[in-house]
Amino acid sequence: MFHHLRRRLLCTAAAPPIRVALTESSGRGVFATRPISAGEVLHSAQPLVSHPSPPLIHEVCYSCLRRKSGSGGGSSGSCYFCSDACREHAKGFHGVEKKADWSFSRGLKYPYMAKRLACMVISGAVSADCLDILQPARLHQGTLTEMEEEFALLDSTFRKAGFQEEITTFLTKEWYINVLARIRINAFRIELVASSYEDLLSSAVASVSCDAAVGNAVYMLPSFYNHDCDPNTHIVWLASADARLKALRNIEEGEELRICYIDASMDVDARQRILADGFGFECRCQRCLSGD
Repeated sequence: MFHHLRRRLLCTAAAPPIRVALTESSGRGVFATRPISAGEVLHSAQPLVSHPSPPLIHEVCYSCLRRKSGSGGGSSGSCYFCSDACREHAKGFHGVEKKADWSFSRGLKYPYMAKRLACMVISGAVSADCLDILQPARLHQGTLTEMEEEFALLDSTFRKAGFQEEITTFLTKEWYINVLARIRINAFRIELVASSYEDLLSSAVASVSCDAAVGNAVYMLPSFYNHDCDPNTHIVWLASADARLKALRNIEEGEELRICYIDASMDVDARQRILADGFGFECRCQRCLSGD
């Protein structure tokens, strides 16, 4: 199940000290392959797909989500790129996006990400099944109905833009629902609020209630980390959507590495409610079981 991912980890110049394996009760998880010291950077990860927050479309790089600085970069029609490298990196999917009118998805962050993924598939940047390895969210009938309506709009937009069916054969209602089910539960809200790790010692990861996010992104390896309200690992972003996983305390070999999906400062009832509604599980970490 994890052979392909394991090969990717082993092929890196310095393989991270982790392995992905099944846990006893939480599906897949990430485990330490050696003792890890507090403060150690475990690995970095680039997003599979990302998208800036719509209100910040002119303030955040359309490719890497870096905030606009006083110099460098420039706009490209309705969006901003921080560098020529980012403009070139986005050339394929952005070229597809520019051919269509996306006003229907205004303000809907996850359909924006699904739209970008569809454009990436059309441009040849990724395969249509690139998110299939990730865990999907449980979808209620009301959510499925909304997704079906969103797909009809997405499909219609591509048709109106003149895209031929032979290059969009992957774009079915089933594909859209499959993608959204994975984006909804695996997308991180990205805040670029610091210039160093020291400035992030007290920050929570991927706060569900945060309104200051520069965008959202989905990753492969970080998505395999399970949740704990008293985590031993956290995920940080210093300047762009490239994520870094860092140990919060000393970790023993074989210990599972866990991050916190929400604002850990909330009380136990609030944490349980958000995790149940947003992620579909009841947290049974030691902190929740103690009522803290």
